[in-house]
Amino acid sequence: MSALAWIIVASISGGVLSVLCAALFALNTRAQRYVGAMVSYAIGALLGAVFLDILPEAIKLAPDVAVLSATVLFGILLFFVLEKLVLWRHCHHEHCEAHELLAGEHGHDHGRSGLMIMLGDTFHNFVDGVIIAAAFLADTHLGMVTALAIIAHEIPQEVGDFAILLHSGYSRARAFQLNLISSFASVAGGVLGYFTLQTMQSWIPSLLALAAASMIYVAVADLIPGLHKRAQLRDTLEQVGLIVLGVATVGLLGALVTE
Repeated sequence: MSALAWIIVASISGGVLSVLCAALFALNTRAQRYVGAMVSYAIGALLGAVFLDILPEAIKLAPDVAVLSATVLFGILLFFVLEKLVLWRHCHHEHCEAHELLAGEHGHDHGRSGLMIMLGDTFHNFVDGVIIAAAFLADTHLGMVTALAIIAHEIPQEVGDFAILLHSGYSRARAFQLNLISSFASVAGGVLGYFTLQTMQSWIPSLLALAAASMIYVAVADLIPGLHKRAQLRDTLEQVGLIVLGVATVGLLGALVTE
């Protein structure tokens, strides 16, 4: 398949899969107990993709590793600011329904605007599409690993978003519809990224560095703190095991693709 075909397939399948899984977890009370496990696995997949594939590929393509490292640092600070401005996430008060749900707690609606949620998600998904495009243009194997990591962290995030929409008064059908529409922004980002980056190959290392920064930030600042709310030894061992499994999945996928 061509790079464009891979980008479109990865963007569509990732968006649809994450929304379907989110609906399953958000609507099925028994399934919600596994959201915490999914978060632990997503952390491993994100960090594995960053340190085993994305950063090594970016370093190989970058003319100056010091500039690349500075780009990663800039990206982490950028995503911190975006989160503060409620562009990258939806929480702007002490109690956040999405974070509470991912931590295994039950959030309550505080009149959050569904429009704000969808705007934030659409922006996030669009950027994910650009990141997937940059990865596939660099290397097909890297694109697959990056898409896997993005799907892994999108599922628990979409669970939280789905629950917030329900708590904000949307019907189940409408919440599913809005999440599905928002997910297709990744296709737009992927296609735009493909045609834009074709003539700007020098941007690819920087975009890969920003992709690494976004994944590090999501894993370390957004997902890991929620795991600390379950501090029992059994929970900790389970979390560590699932994180290692996430890393191992990325490593195994990389080995299979490069064979």
